[in-house]
Amino acid sequence: MELNKYIDHTLLKSNASAAAIKNLCKEAIEYDFYAVCVNGCYVKLAKSLLKNSKVKIACVVGFPLGAMSTESKIAESENAINDGADEIDMVINLGKLKAKEYTYVEDEIRKIKEVLGDKILKVIIEASELKNEEKIIACELAEKAGADFVKTSTGFASGGAKIEDVKLMKSSISDKVKIKASGGIRDQETAKNYIELGVSRIGTSSGISIVKN
Repeated sequence: MELNKYIDHTLLKSNASAAAIKNLCKEAIEYDFYAVCVNGCYVKLAKSLLKNSKVKIACVVGFPLGAMSTESKIAESENAINDGADEIDMVINLGKLKAKEYTYVEDEIRKIKEVLGDKILKVIIEASELKNEEKIIACELAEKAGADFVKTSTGFASGGAKIEDVKLMKSSISDKVKIKASGGIRDQETAKNYIELGVSRIGTSSGISIVKN
């Protein structure tokens, strides 16, 4: 198992500096991680640092609350792709989901996927804030809208990834949609447990300690 190839090496703190992003990209190259995951203002910088490597760039959109307008999420996505992002990790509108405005949620995901074309869209459902029924619905809506991944968490809510959530998410989607687990994954054993469950990507700021054990 090449653990490094499952890892999105992540730095999304509000006070992240350019120097910290440079270090993140340096580490991603050194450990041959699948991707880095950064906020939109650092996509251009990451692109310049990673241009001669195989490391992909994931950018968060609507992060971390998901409560901004669809139009602003679309603009954010377009900007990230134009700056060099390969993947978008977007947060769904949790308030709309809880209000059973399912058409809104699905349409928003679909519009962002249309902007991305063949680039990867990961849909963050923020599982810690949802009832099980809502988690299932969120995953089903993401698949119907054309998402490539469903993702457990932002890492900024009340809880992160949980084994039981990943099992539920997996049962709610077809094999066409992959799962990214993120939030609180800090050691090799935990990462391996998620991968054995069928997770295709791990979002973590502890990638180095995971691969080095």
